[in-house]
Amino acid sequence: MIDSPELAAYATLAETFPEPVFRPWLESLPAQLARAFAADHHGDWPRWREVLRRLPPIQPAWVNLNADAVQLKGRADAAAELALIETLLRELHPWRKGPYDVLGIPIDTEWRSDLKWRRLESAIQPLAGRTVLDVGCGNGYHAWRMVGAGAGRVIGIDPTLLSVAQFLAIRHFAGDFPVYVLPVGIDDVPPNLGAFDTVFSMGVLYHRRSPLDHLLELKGCMREGGELVLETLVIEGGAGQVLVPEDRYARMRNVWFIPSCPTLEGWLKRCGYRNIRLIDVTPTTAEEQRSTDWMRFQSLPDCLDPANPGLTVEGLPAPRRAVFLAEGP
Repeated sequence: MIDSPELAAYATLAETFPEPVFRPWLESLPAQLARAFAADHHGDWPRWREVLRRLPPIQPAWVNLNADAVQLKGRADAAAELALIETLLRELHPWRKGPYDVLGIPIDTEWRSDLKWRRLESAIQPLAGRTVLDVGCGNGYHAWRMVGAGAGRVIGIDPTLLSVAQFLAIRHFAGDFPVYVLPVGIDDVPPNLGAFDTVFSMGVLYHRRSPLDHLLELKGCMREGGELVLETLVIEGGAGQVLVPEDRYARMRNVWFIPSCPTLEGWLKRCGYRNIRLIDVTPTTAEEQRSTDWMRFQSLPDCLDPANPGLTVEGLPAPRRAVFLAEGP
């Protein structure tokens, strides 16, 4: 692997995943990381790297991965050191997923990701000892919660370098846990790897131009009998109904297909999944997604029709999110 400080977080990957099934990915990963972290890949990466370098080396005294806000407790030498840490963490704006409590500094993220976790944690197969893949994981909030729920090992993947920088900042204070966020997408995972006990895809499907291909990619990541946890936007309607926005959806350009729940169940069946269960459908509200001091851009309230919050500003059905569970073949 290339010689740069951000790669220290990945130094133990080969030891944590020694099985032959992971070898094809581990062999290609150094080149993937080198491309992702190259100085010319993203213009802001040198600045974010400098933020990570300046974080004080505070050893974690206590870590709580089972609280709504992932809690990292340590001993800062002075109020000035805490102020520096908060200033550096704010340099990684916008913080989308969380919340976190870093040494008493509350990071109030755009998404209350803990609410999503509550909706699924008691319904999924127990994570104790399982090897988990979290696709499109953002800064890794749910990956930390998975470890807190007993997962033996977690790999999160997300090509957004800012999210990876945020994960590395959290890991800096959390210490050495078997959780990694890699700056890659699912297209970088070798096809039909067949390695993971549980695969999460939350908030990804509607961003894919080919949703069935995404479902097949997810299945290829799973070992035989593994579990898929799929969370995505849905519309009300019957089998065969799907919304394809002509342009934007809730101001987002990259939304391609929003199916009804029966349609999505049919897609899962067509892709070879079994024991398919719909465990939750919840409208997204400003309690769960909103602008904060740590994410100062537009958020959900700015994307809804002010005269009718049941519609987006484009006149489309307002966001509803469903959680499906399914087993691989």
